[in-house]
Amino acid sequence: MTILVTGSTGTIGAQVLAHLQARNADVRALTRSPETAQLPAGVTAVRGDLADPDSVRAALQGVSTLFLLVPNVADELTQAMLTLTVAREAGVKGIVYLSVFGSDAYADVPHFAGKYTVERMIEALDLPATILRPAYFIQNDLRQKDGLLKAGVYGSPIGAKGVSMVDIRDIGEAAAIELNRREQATAPLGRETYSLVGPDSLTGEGIAAIWNEVLGSPVRYGGDDLVVMEQRMKTMLPAWHALDLRLMFSRYQTEGAAATADDIAQLTTLLGRAPRSYAAFARDAAVQWTKS
Repeated sequence: MTILVTGSTGTIGAQVLAHLQARNADVRALTRSPETAQLPAGVTAVRGDLADPDSVRAALQGVSTLFLLVPNVADELTQAMLTLTVAREAGVKGIVYLSVFGSDAYADVPHFAGKYTVERMIEALDLPATILRPAYFIQNDLRQKDGLLKAGVYGSPIGAKGVSMVDIRDIGEAAAIELNRREQATAPLGRETYSLVGPDSLTGEGIAAIWNEVLGSPVRYGGDDLVVMEQRMKTMLPAWHALDLRLMFSRYQTEGAAATADDIAQLTTLLGRAPRSYAAFARDAAVQWTKS
């Protein structure tokens, strides 16, 4: 049978496809533009849009396992719930759903609350699913390049409580492992939930210190001003999205998003190795920036 990957051309979808390719799985990639999608060899592009249930129905024909990643859009919750409904009706035997770390705690952050509602639907309907809860992506900090190199400032306002950022490669590998496990099972498997996290509880000052060491030049933390962050985000994103992110960072500053020892141990068992660290990412990024 076949695995269908949604969000296939995005940051996480690309990682999932790469790790599935290494496992020689039969994979389809859902995309609105199959004619231009850049996909790994052997992956079949299929036209579809999660906002169009009929296109999802067509894409699910012959599919036994689904990776469900819904983009951060205004109707994210509706798209996720309808896709799960269509998958259930299609008889999909396994689902891997990408949620978010802290989904059950951040009730005032829209995309967190929406993902937790999807988790509740999975539980209420007893769907055969693995729920993956990734923390803030380490690779988001590639956007800090200009500030780090030109101004010596780390500008992501994550505060001082601690955030266990996760490497996107670990997300992709964890998803591929669970998709493969469910695809190879002879019958639907029970529900599982994994926190996808890094090994360290990172603060703004702590990350600045890592970059200071890696770059060999002074780096300071830019501070916790979320109003400025929201205004900056609104130059690149819709206003609703900028506010959503501000609310997320506010929670990071007041409560943190630190993994427990059990979270890290569970992920280590799933991956068969320790999750990647922020320091390792920073060293690699610095090398690439130097080359470019």
